[in-house]
Amino acid sequence: MTDTIGFDDFLKVDVRVGTIVEALPFPEARKPAFRLVIDFGPEIGTRKSSAQVTRNYTCEDLVGRQVAAVVNFPPRQIGPMMSEVLTLGFPDADGEVMLIVPDRKVPDGGRLY
Repeated sequence: MTDTIGFDDFLKVDVRVGTIVEALPFPEARKPAFRLVIDFGPEIGTRKSSAQVTRNYTCEDLVGRQVAAVVNFPPRQIGPMMSEVLTLGFPDADGEVMLIVPDRKVPDGGRLY
């Protein structure tokens, strides 16, 4: 466990739900990854992300899937692409990423609370 934070600190992290509209191989990444384009609805629009999820997902599995992502971190250079959001997941029993997803469809852009 990490240090205790206040509720105001939690509110600074803007976690939203979005739908993956494009998933492509990302061979230029240091570790196996996919390039994702995620639609967060009209307020935020689409954003790009790199996700190291190649062990548990295919590009075809990802398109149309809703995911959770941090949308207010600064962009980060990942190989030749600029990642604009941090797509979130938990490790499975082998330490590979399993995406955080809502169990039912929700409106894109909804904020975690």
